[in-house]
Amino acid sequence: MDLSALPHHDGSSLYVSNGSPEIGDGVIVRLRVPADLGVVEVQARSLWDKEPSLWPAVRSAVKSGVDWWEARLTVTNPVTHYRFVYRTASGDVRWVNATGVHRTEPRDIEDFALSAHAPAPEWIGSQVLYQVFPDRFARSAAADAHPAPEWAEPAAWTDPVNNERPHTGVQFYGGDLWGIIDKLDHIVNLGATLLYLTPFFAAGSNHRYDSHDFAHVDPLLGGDEALIALIEAAHQRGLKVIGDLTTNHCGDGHEWFRAAVGNPDAPESEFFYWTNAEHTEYAAWLGVPSLPKFNWESAELRRRFIEGPDSVVATWLKKPFGLDGWRIDVANMTGRYGDVDINEDIRRIIRRTMIDINPDTILLGESTNDAAFDFRGDAWHGAMSYSAFTRPVWAWLSDEGSEAAGGIGMVLSTIPEYSGADVHTQYTELSAGFPWRIRQGNLVALDTHDTPRFAGIAREGAVEPALLLSLTLPGIPVVFAGDELGLVGRDGEESRTPMPWDSLDAAADRIALYTELIHLKRDHSALNGGSLRWLHIGDDVLAFVREDTHESLLVVVSRAEFEFDIDSAAVSARASKIRGTAQFIAAGDRVTVSGSGMSATVWSLAVH
Repeated sequence: MDLSALPHHDGSSLYVSNGSPEIGDGVIVRLRVPADLGVVEVQARSLWDKEPSLWPAVRSAVKSGVDWWEARLTVTNPVTHYRFVYRTASGDVRWVNATGVHRTEPRDIEDFALSAHAPAPEWIGSQVLYQVFPDRFARSAAADAHPAPEWAEPAAWTDPVNNERPHTGVQFYGGDLWGIIDKLDHIVNLGATLLYLTPFFAAGSNHRYDSHDFAHVDPLLGGDEALIALIEAAHQRGLKVIGDLTTNHCGDGHEWFRAAVGNPDAPESEFFYWTNAEHTEYAAWLGVPSLPKFNWESAELRRRFIEGPDSVVATWLKKPFGLDGWRIDVANMTGRYGDVDINEDIRRIIRRTMIDINPDTILLGESTNDAAFDFRGDAWHGAMSYSAFTRPVWAWLSDEGSEAAGGIGMVLSTIPEYSGADVHTQYTELSAGFPWRIRQGNLVALDTHDTPRFAGIAREGAVEPALLLSLTLPGIPVVFAGDELGLVGRDGEESRTPMPWDSLDAAADRIALYTELIHLKRDHSALNGGSLRWLHIGDDVLAFVREDTHESLLVVVSRAEFEFDIDSAAVSARASKIRGTAQFIAAGDRVTVSGSGMSATVWSLAVH
């Protein structure tokens, strides 16, 4: 499927004069149109208080076989949606929105979007995230001084992970924050720039998503002193650090819950949803009794947890800690229960508190499926989701009939089989609803602590093209600690294997691959906010261009032999290979790209 001859627009600076406007601002939006389409009229259509408004476009430039049309529209609402409509000399009319070019009028929800809400810090779009699950990353000598808690089943560092209930949440390896400090140079050398810690509060499990105390770091991890030291050491190395917060629930051992359970008169009773008069039965995350669900209609809960300078949200962003942001666990469920839906209120309060304390912090929200509905730019700066990238890439590059034993990131135990067209369709449709600037903060993960490891289900040789995709598509690529060592795991529990630090030499080739591709992402401005223009989609190949005013990069990944031609108006015929094995041959007004097997190739093209 040749996409190179289609008109194109996205929210990058090549196509939008101001990606972070305010209401009332005029913004120039540009449409790239191949000249041989014979387009004679273009209009931009926006929604002004949900009513369509038309903005005439003019042909502003003609170069290299491409016409550039631009219109000036006014930002009229907190989120202004817009699309293009064009007419050719032969009378054909087409619509262009975030999902592509359409013969019939498309849905408004798929339009491009400009958010007038306060933008994220500029640094968000150029990060490579490294995720650490503290219990399994590294154990310092200081950890030996901490006896295992009552809830734990102690394990030696080399013991296999037990993924059978009830052992999953209580198998305890004793990794700590001091251990992470000892290994920071590994993370830095890999090229990561953003360290994401899963919860560090005291809890009744190894994952700590059942917090018992939001006021202090778990002593088993080294306490407050260790987190302060970790953040300082990370910052000294140029690493930013974000924490993980459960705003949907706490653990049943939390002091707030213990004060309220069985005690309807306690002030903390209003923090939870009770299903009997005695306050002994309650709502919980997916019915799990150890995770009582917060009732965010409580003003006192908001004051203690998310609102103001003394709240939990604020405390860890301030000195002596200085986190650079939060990832919010099950953000999609926060503030939602039955007929109650105040998610928008809660996320906005969290972000307002963060801005008041330190506006240079980021807020990421977990929303595992179609997340765009909540991501309007009003609070969340990016989504931790699996629908647009993780699942379709797995379906394209996993072994036939591969099984993935569940986990939050997966839907079926058997992974479906996708063609390249399926990957493109799902990626495009499930990315379209996000304003472009939010897409720069979306996490692009091959796997996480909640999913099986990709390496365990990948076809032979598929890690390289999959990794290149994660590092060259818009968003924040994710490396879950151990991916760079080739760790495997059939489910989210097995994927939490302790880091085998004595096996680094054996994993040298995989580490080198990760290091090379991470630095490719870091070294090229087009991969950090540049536009995304798809060129060709085949059953076995995906090809796209990332470009900005400084450079243009052609990215081609494949799983089998391929060959395709594109017009030289779509890409420059002058290409310099940066890495990979595929071939690029220019002849006349056509360019032929070909390759075989699993491949991951990038060329630098002349900007035109």
